[in-house]
Amino acid sequence: MTIQLTIPGMACSACANNITNAVKAVDANAQVKADPQTKLVNVDTQASENVIKEALVAAGYPPA
Repeated sequence: MTIQLTIPGMACSACANNITNAVKAVDANAQVKADPQTKLVNVDTQASENVIKEALVAAGYPPA
């Protein structure tokens, strides 16, 4: 399942790396594309959207 989220707090490539790591902590096989310029994150994962959102909130990057 692919989830697209807007992350207003993602400002740079380091933020994108932190977001990727947060997602991979809950689904090691997830494919994550995070773009700091558009603030969009696409996640191809087996985890539920709520689990992904909770991981991002815990990492300090709450979705809009």
